[in-house]
Amino acid sequence: FLEDCGMYFPEVKSHPDKYLQRCPESVKKWLKQLKSAGKILLLITSSHSDYCRLVCEYIIGNDFEEYFDIVITNALKPGFFSHTPNQRPFRTLENDEEQEALLSLDKPGWYSQGNAIQLYELLKKMTGKLDPKVVYFGDSMHSDIFPAHHYSNWETVFILEELLGDKVMVPAETESEPLEKKGKYEEDQPEAPYFVSKQWGSFFVDKLPGLENAEETLVHTWSCKCTSTYSTIAIPSLEAIA
Repeated sequence: FLEDCGMYFPEVKSHPDKYLQRCPESVKKWLKQLKSAGKILLLITSSHSDYCRLVCEYIIGNDFEEYFDIVITNALKPGFFSHTPNQRPFRTLENDEEQEALLSLDKPGWYSQGNAIQLYELLKKMTGKLDPKVVYFGDSMHSDIFPAHHYSNWETVFILEELLGDKVMVPAETESEPLEKKGKYEEDQPEAPYFVSKQWGSFFVDKLPGLENAEETLVHTWSCKCTSTYSTIAIPSLEAIA
């Protein structure tokens, strides 16, 4: 990103509108409500700080840092959750360049790399609680949901687009009326079961042919078992909660 090399980064820099969708106003409002209610908001990404800033400024706005108390870039997940402080210390940033390793996290801010153990110690300090609860949102079972659940015992919300089936979510630029005023079932509802794709079938259930004249049986897929085991809930997008 810094050297402007390759095909990907220069293209996204030049035409972010072609590759990025702006954050819906409902989600931004929800984040502000959480912060106003005294919640500590974290942004943890494996992207480097310069790329994170480009993406967040486009999708949220130039004030995106005001939405979060702690920003962690180059987190190198899933190692962020499984590694110890000695293996993966936090580092400060100066002009997007990583600086010296930190022995501990003493205050909120923007950091690089790091580990969930020291982050949790900071959350204890900020909340004044011995066992603060963390709800972690992620869209990768490998990098987000499994390690956050398994190593940190955090509550996890799995953002799973397959819940939509073939229906594609495109955030509206402007809402015709506040979402809280809309009826629960006012918008067009997809055909049930809505999470079955006409092209791929169900992400959650496999059909096994029966022997001879026996009926076929339905079994949960491996992905479905992982989702139910390691995520507290699964949602198709942040808008579903916001």
